Amino acid sequence: MKLPIAEAEKLVAQALERAGACAPMAAATAHALVLAEAQGLGSHGLSRVAQYATHLRNGRVNGAAQPRVVAGRDAAFVVDAGEGLAFPACELAVREAIERARRHGVAFAGVSNSHHCGVLVDHLRAAAAAGLVGLGFANSPAAMPAAGGRHPIFGTNPVAAAFPRRATDPLLIDLSLSEVARGKVMVAAKEGKPIPIGWALDANGNATTDAKAALEGSMLPIGAVSSPKGAMLALIVELLVTALIGASFGFEASSFFVDEGNRPRIGQAFIVIDPDALAGRDRYLDRIEVLVAEMLKDDGVRLAGTRREQALRRAEQAGIEVPASVLAPAQSAPPR
Repeated sequence: MKLPIAEAEKLVAQALERAGACAPMAAATAHALVLAEAQGLGSHGLSRVAQYATHLRNGRVNGAAQPRVVAGRDAAFVVDAGEGLAFPACELAVREAIERARRHGVAFAGVSNSHHCGVLVDHLRAAAAAGLVGLGFANSPAAMPAAGGRHPIFGTNPVAAAFPRRATDPLLIDLSLSEVARGKVMVAAKEGKPIPIGWALDANGNATTDAKAALEGSMLPIGAVSSPKGAMLALIVELLVTALIGASFGFEASSFFVDEGNRPRIGQAFIVIDPDALAGRDRYLDRIEVLVAEMLKDDGVRLAGTRREQALRRAEQAGIEVPASVLAPAQSAPPR
């Protein structure tokens, strides 16, 4: 069934409210999931509706949570997500960071007691729309070993960035520090498809092509076959979004891919920078275009974010495909 984006958001919000989310949480989450789906990012889109709904019903998410700023000084502050779904808290964090960056030149926003935050770079769209540079970091339940290790400690710990440009789409960069996002393995497991060697280890620490075994084991960091660099980057992100802001480590959080478990209480962090405080807006915008022009001298170069923006525009015109099976699990039972 193909639906306009607004209609899809309405249906997803209704499903989440039925599962126990308050209206603001359901609306923010529905917007994020439909936006992901519209960009062709199905692993972070509508496939998450049933998962979030189950977590709400099973008490892994506080559906009544109201995010609030709980600590801070000038350009640095912490938002408590209240053990709810992450999206309202991330919205508040970035919105407040934009205001503080305009005053101070830069702002650091931490989000604690949080949950899965979806497509990380999408939280930075508001910063780019305001003409500001945004950086994002997040941890997640343990999925990757430390360098030289075998058991999961770190999450896949994505990193994102949004760089506004003059009169065109921003550069949108979003990458997981695992060889691939764990959501892709989740989709492969659901579809009964194998995964390539080099993506993951099974529960015994052996390389596997079995997606279900991979979900029970651990993901491999970027470049893990030949280098510890991916694991070291994951360590940096893990500390940045936990030790600084008081969120839980990945190994302290139950997997997102199980119905029962604890409230993850993981963290996100956003840095927003005003170019006017540094080289100046015009200088910044000029230099971005010099770099883009140099990149595009080579055939085949694809600017970061181009493909997802093209997909989004198509979806805005034609709508998105919403399988009945996606919403059915979330609508089939009343909230607890």
